[in-house]
Amino acid sequence: MYEVLDDTAAQVILAIESGDSIRRVAQHLYTPYETVRQAVNRLEDAGYVHYDDGLSVVDERVRDAARELVAASAGVSQPSIEEAYVIPQFGDWPFAFTRIDAVYVWTQGGYQVGREPNDYPLFLAVREEDVDAWEAFFESFDLPTEFERQPRHELDGALQIVLEPGASLDIEHVEGYPVIPRAETIEYMRENYAQFQSALAMLDRMYEDIDLGVTCRETERAQP
Repeated sequence: MYEVLDDTAAQVILAIESGDSIRRVAQHLYTPYETVRQAVNRLEDAGYVHYDDGLSVVDERVRDAARELVAASAGVSQPSIEEAYVIPQFGDWPFAFTRIDAVYVWTQGGYQVGREPNDYPLFLAVREEDVDAWEAFFESFDLPTEFERQPRHELDGALQIVLEPGASLDIEHVEGYPVIPRAETIEYMRENYAQFQSALAMLDRMYEDIDLGVTCRETERAQP
């Protein structure tokens, strides 16, 4: 099995939801279609996935082996920022990007603020009932979980997962990313207006169905 399961193939297995197309899996992983197609072909030839009006994993033990491989890789070398955005897709529970990440997603990557490569929290909204499961899940990838952003000097690495539990979870999707609704994101931005004035102006330009009445000089836009 492990001869076939390189990192890409293992991630494909973990990203598959029964009935998914190859294109949908590629969107889940934010990976080029052709890269995923080649991995699927190898997995099909090995008998680990099956395609019949959509993809499916033939045995849960295959998924367990793939998760072990990806987690072991993360234990050797901390995931990159790009990989950290993919890892929550491998969990068995719903989530949505929130706070700064919701702004990042709704602006389609156009607005990034308050983070640096060596100090990078990811903000995830989750259900209260799933918190323990998420904490154990991220622990298997050596990613610390917190409920509020922690100072960089208190962490061993650059990444941290900040969980925002709630009784329920309302999820929308933007370019494959699960994210809290746009209205909630705008409310968060207005509550932190000084930080997100430029992002509000950006949303005003991007979406014709909203009128936020916010303008901002181009030079005031935050840079990644």
